[in-house]
Amino acid sequence: MSERVPAIAAAVVEGDTSTVKVLVQEALDGQDDPAGVLNEGLIAGMREVGRLFEEGEYFVPEMLVAARAMKEGLTILRPALVSADVKPVGKVLIGTVKGDLHDIGKNLVGMMLEGSGLEVEDLGTDVSPERFVEAVRSGGAGLLGLSALLTTTMPYIRTTIEALDEAGLRDGIKVIVGGAPVTEAFAREISADGYAPDASRAAALARSLIAP
Repeated sequence: MSERVPAIAAAVVEGDTSTVKVLVQEALDGQDDPAGVLNEGLIAGMREVGRLFEEGEYFVPEMLVAARAMKEGLTILRPALVSADVKPVGKVLIGTVKGDLHDIGKNLVGMMLEGSGLEVEDLGTDVSPERFVEAVRSGGAGLLGLSALLTTTMPYIRTTIEALDEAGLRDGIKVIVGGAPVTEAFAREISADGYAPDASRAAALARSLIAP
């Protein structure tokens, strides 16, 4: 692996999008292994960003900038990953529940999940239980992430999990929950498989559940 790869990780940590894009392209031009560029470059960088966040050295703005840099690098890298038949470690569905239009937290979780090597399908905001059920039924996902940012919409997390039960799909997918009013106690109460208070821990939780 060339010296460009750890430099990619460092540029992700710095949130230096232009450098990430240049280095990823140079790595591909130099015949670096796409899987190595992904795992030792982009994912390693986001893992360090998560550590810095959890230790209180980074905050949400720094995480957003780093995640965007990673995403730009991944856009350049993705065709090479497909050609090399490098597959994501799993697929995750995410969305904000019915009645809730907040998406900043959800978007950051999505980018952190991608930065962990997961394929992410973002269903958007104001997603009905029926839409979540339809997406789960279509197959391919091993994990569903439900977000609510309002106390008034939080009950739709419960409703969505109940809808999965009624559709006979609950046993086939792990469900994690999060958002400002959501607590670990609430997650246990509604039989979710996990709760994360922030995007960094959501990504780590997702990895542990979908690819133990």
